[in-house]
Parts: sequence; C-alpha cells; structure tokens
Amino acid sequence: MREASEFHVRAPGPADADAIARVLIVTWRATYGHLLPSSFFDDDALEQRTAMWRSMLNGPRRPPRLRVAEAHGEIVGFASAGIPIDDEDPVRDLQLYTLYLLPEHHGSGAGQALLDAVLAGDRAQLWVAEDNPRAHSFYRRNGFLPDGAEKNYPGTALVEVRFVR
Repeated sequence: MREASEFHVRAPGPADADAIARVLIVTWRATYGHLLPSSFFDDDALEQRTAMWRSMLNGPRRPPRLRVAEAHGEIVGFASAGIPIDDEDPVRDLQLYTLYLLPEHHGSGAGQALLDAVLAGDRAQLWVAEDNPRAHSFYRRNGFLPDGAEKNYPGTALVEVRFVR
C-alpha cells in the first residue's frame, strides 16, 4: 500500500494512452480474471485498448471528466465520467464509466481522489460487477446504493449492478 502523498491526480495527455490501457488490462485481470475469458487480457486486448485510448486522447473530443493518478512518474489508475450512453434507462444525467487502480495502490487514497476529481460530489450512477465486494464497499462509503437494476456482460459470467447517489 502507498501513502496518499505519493500520488497526484491530473488530466491525461496523448502520451498517456499506453499506460492507461495497461492499467485497464492489469486491473481487469486482477478483478475479473475469474469471470472473463482470457481474451479480455491478452496481447490483442492490450493493443485494442491502447489504440482506443490513443484515438480518444488525440482526438478533438477528449472526455472532459477523465483523470489519471500518477505515482513516481507512473500512471497507477484512472477514472472517467460522462453522460450515460450505454444504459437503456438511465436514472442520473451523469455516469461514472471507469475507476481503475492498480491493486498495489488500493488503500492509498488515489481511488478516492480519482472519484472526487471526476464526480466532484455530483449525483451519478455507475455499473459495477456484482462479484466485487471491495468496489461495493467503496461506493457505499461514497453515498452510492444499488437500485436493483442488473445487466449481464455479453458472452461472459459477469453480472453488473447499478449503484446511484
């Protein structure tokens, strides 16, 4: 576990795409490795995620609510929020899309700082794996509660539940 003073949160730039993709793949493997096929974490998946982040960070429509946590010059986590676009029946005008932090930085305060940076206390919704008790506790501490909505991640054993505040 790292000390909270060892990281800072900032807006990412185009040069951060590779690191963001790596954090995504590493955290998904650690958190969802038992629920998702290995193809979600292989070299092809990393290449696809890297290309997606390069396109997003180099494009004119970079997400305004996107932040990275950096420790000792290395990106260790990221978070993003925006208008709900993948929810058929959104209950909030703002959705937390991502909040991923390398496991060795859990408990450092970086996750909280990322959440605060992209949501700023606003009312929001998010989808989280049903089988992710650590995340459930974190979101509950931040005023989020499940509202009963669920969805299956296509082609996997992953079930997501919606939390709102």
